[in-house]
Amino acid sequence: MIDRADDAQRIRNLRKELAEDAESKGYERGRVLPILIHPDHRLNTRCEAVTEITPDLQQLAADMLETMYDVKGIGLAAPQIGVLKRLIVMDCKRSEATDPVVMFNPVVMTTSRSKMVWNEGCLSIPGYFAKIKRPTKVTVLWTDLQGVARLSDFVGLWAICVQHEIDHLNGKLIIEVPHA
Repeated sequence: MIDRADDAQRIRNLRKELAEDAESKGYERGRVLPILIHPDHRLNTRCEAVTEITPDLQQLAADMLETMYDVKGIGLAAPQIGVLKRLIVMDCKRSEATDPVVMFNPVVMTTSRSKMVWNEGCLSIPGYFAKIKRPTKVTVLWTDLQGVARLSDFVGLWAICVQHEIDHLNGKLIIEVPHA
């Protein structure tokens, strides 16, 4: 299991760092990015792997988190903002305190046999919800903001969210996933 407190603190520190030197790097502070809406063809495009975690990608991750929080989402994938890279952000805590996770090149390695049905929505298909059955627990291999490979278990809503966001990286929307 990932140390979410440690990751959340690192992400908060990164956001603070980026905000402090945003002007010198030419970035805006806490940008809220426009979200692509279906049927934009980029939403159905398989994304490229990230080969190096650059300051620009770290800034993008911070902006994606700002965007996700602004629209009260729990996950956002880079193709939803028009960037065809394998990057997702999530925060399923659903409270005032945040618990953000930034993942580059996430891959589901194992899934549980047990499944759950969740009424999923998608920021790129406003107003659309579908009951989708997915594994209750998944183990994901991913790279963090510092370029460190991680292997983490996600359970419940976190598992649903990570699978949904990885679908985006593979060019698949919830309207294309079998419904329960």
